[in-house]
Amino acid sequence: MRAIVLSAGQGKRLLPLTADVPKCLLAVEGERTVLDLQLETLARCGISQVSVVSGFGLAKVEQFLARHPVAGLDVEIVYNPFFALSDNLATCWVAREAMAGDFVLLNGDTLFEAAVLRRLLASRPAPVTVTIDQKDGYDDDDMKVSLDDEGRLLAIGKTLAPDRVHGESIGLLCFRGQGGRRFRAAIEQAMRSPEALRSWYLSVVNSLAQEGGVTTASVRGMWWREIDSCEDLDEVRQSLGSSELRSPAARCARG
Repeated sequence: MRAIVLSAGQGKRLLPLTADVPKCLLAVEGERTVLDLQLETLARCGISQVSVVSGFGLAKVEQFLARHPVAGLDVEIVYNPFFALSDNLATCWVAREAMAGDFVLLNGDTLFEAAVLRRLLASRPAPVTVTIDQKDGYDDDDMKVSLDDEGRLLAIGKTLAPDRVHGESIGLLCFRGQGGRRFRAAIEQAMRSPEALRSWYLSVVNSLAQEGGVTTASVRGMWWREIDSCEDLDEVRQSLGSSELRSPAARCARG
């Protein structure tokens, strides 16, 4: 099982911390970075090969990986030269060669405890499995999901009507068998459209759901966080107990 980590973006909502450092290299637990924790969690769950898709701050990511090897992991870097112009559909497209077999796909700003990934990997095999969580309410930034009675995905997107929302995607998916091939083919087709550089890969997953074969794994009650804003970063650091990183000098600007 391979993992593909989408870490090409800068993370502009976290400026000035990300002025020279990509979001994936922000410290969240002592000196340990987002990418540190992701790679360690992948290794703990039996992943042996990882493709890290990098763009902004490529040289720093290369240096970091060279200096911080993780036992049991074979890590390669895939460069996205369009990182400043594109959203994550194009980031997936540049990593398409890594989609030859079964793999998990995760966003570079999503942290989770090992139990989350184990739950996903232990779920009933399906071509595509989307990890989801449930909560009492959802905001505009949440990648919301609509499900049928069996937990199969009907739709995924940020603009689903409230009465259709049954949870949110946490940015962690598993592709098995024909699922990876279908995803890769759909990405290659989507990249031919004029809107491709401003599209999200989950729009492709939404299209695949219309064809069937996309299911979900719920991790309700388990720990995970997405680091998208300064508030998110502070909350993650608090959750991980890194009080020294909550000083004013370590915080990013809030507009």
